Amino acid sequence: MAVHSKNEALMCKVFLSSLGPVAIRWFDGLRAGSISSFKELTQTFGSRFITCNRAPHPLASLLSMSIRDGATLKAYSNRYWEMFNEIKGDFKDMAINTFKLGLLAEHGLRKSLTGKPVTSICQLMDRIDKYKRVEEEQLQDKGKGKIIP
Repeated sequence: MAVHSKNEALMCKVFLSSLGPVAIRWFDGLRAGSISSFKELTQTFGSRFITCNRAPHPLASLLSMSIRDGATLKAYSNRYWEMFNEIKGDFKDMAINTFKLGLLAEHGLRKSLTGKPVTSICQLMDRIDKYKRVEEEQLQDKGKGKIIP
């Protein structure tokens, strides 16, 4: 679009092609002649669809996360990292502690992180992967009828 930034008619057509069904209905509902420039179009669009912008989550969001009763480490880890990636700022140093605090006190990974702390996210991810593999093996064995203590 930057190449055609001087051609406002073309910019409006390209803009239209990037819209989804709801936005296209909005666009089709505009009165003829109500928009006089591409800048006005983008401002009008922005004010109409401002609620579609995702606000970054505060750091406190990580503190409120915990593994759900009966949930797998994989599910908790996926939710945690999805939330972590939506937080604006560099809080890698907090990731280790907030992830650990979200685990149940009796969880093997929490005990491991307490007894032998990690110092980087890479180390944390490696430790999580190790425990996820163990958990997956246990779930597979349980599905085969083996009794897991």
